[in-house]
Order: sequence, then structure tokens, then C-alpha cells
Amino acid sequence: MGRDELARITGLAPDDPRLRDALTHSSFAAEHDATSNEQLEFLGDAVVDLAVAQYVVTQWPHADEGVASVVRSRTVNESSLADAARRLGLGEVLRIGRGVKKERGAERDSLLADAFEALVGAIFSARGYEAARDFVVSCLKNRIDEAAESGDVVDVKTRLRRFCEERGLPVPEYVVSASGPAHDVTFEARVSVGPLTGVGSGSSKKRAEAAAATAAWEEAQRAGVT
Repeated sequence: MGRDELARITGLAPDDPRLRDALTHSSFAAEHDATSNEQLEFLGDAVVDLAVAQYVVTQWPHADEGVASVVRSRTVNESSLADAARRLGLGEVLRIGRGVKKERGAERDSLLADAFEALVGAIFSARGYEAARDFVVSCLKNRIDEAAESGDVVDVKTRLRRFCEERGLPVPEYVVSASGPAHDVTFEARVSVGPLTGVGSGSSKKRAEAAAATAAWEEAQRAGVT
């Protein structure tokens, strides 16, 4: 993929200095007294984190903080971002110094991941957050979805809801009650899955619902609900 095609995909003008800077490694900048992509990388790092986090909580609204953090960490890492950079062909258009080029530095995960973040930073600078967010999601969506759908990651309420949808059962509805003094409230949640009921408790409404969903899920599995 050439620079013009990359410009088209990102919505940046081919001669936009931000695109040029995003594709300029510090080794090249040092040899040619140019601006490197380090500042754009710093900016893009924050944008990528936010874009992925927003996508996760939008697509999986019941995911708790721990689940969301695991999904993000499995997506926003050097290997994942480097893969995205390779699909975009960044290694072919990246400006790198002679020494780094001799060592085939454009193939390094670290260098490619940094370039991807710098490109996101350039899009954010030129076109704003929404454009940068959409670009990040388009590049990482499959990776995010794979991480979120892993059996050890997807939150139990989402798993239970999909279980019901796949079997034509009503969408789970939670009934929550609270008891105890204001400083030490205990929440109890009850949810039905067809003829089965799951009950759970916790120190918050979210935890009680998750416990109830877990109980209903396990009971449905034992009962062989189909």
C-alpha cells in the first residue's frame, strides 16, 4: 500500500505534514533534521486506549471493569497494533534511518506498533476524535471481538442473554432488592431463564445480578435447557 492509498483510507491529504510526520521514525528524523512521529505516537496511544474502551462498553454494556480491562489489554498491545500496521502496509511507507533499515527495523513489532499509534494521532489532530475512533475500531474490531468472545472473558450476563436468544427464550429480566443498613447494604437479584431461576447476592446491584446470572447459567447447563 502506497502513501496515497494510506491517505485515502485515513482521510488525510497525501501532502498533510501530519501524515508525513506519523511515518517518520526517530532514526530518520535524526539523520535528516526532520520531525519524528514520537509526539503523534504519544497522542495516538491515548486515543487508541479510549477508542477501544468506548467500543467495549458500548458493545458489552454489562461487562464489569475487570472484563473490560482484560479485553482492552488483549487488544491494545504491541503485537496487536503491529499486526494492524502490517495490514495497512505501514512498514513499506515508513521513513527509517539507514542503520535501522539495514537491521530490517521496519519489521519490528515495536516500531510498527508505534507507527500505528502515530497514524491515529495524526488522524485525531487533523480530523478529530470521531474519525480517529472509527479508524481504530475498523482496524481492531476483529481483535476486540475475539478477545471479548473468549469463554474466559465475556461477562456472564451477556453470555446468559445470548444463551436465551439462541434458544428462543425470553430475554433475562432481573429483579433486585436491597437489605441492611445504609453503610452495609446487601443486594439480592433474581433472574429467570425459561422455567429456571437464578438467585445471587452481592455488595452492589451489578455484583448481585452477575451472581444471579451465574446461578441461572449453571442451572440451565445442568438441566440441559435447549
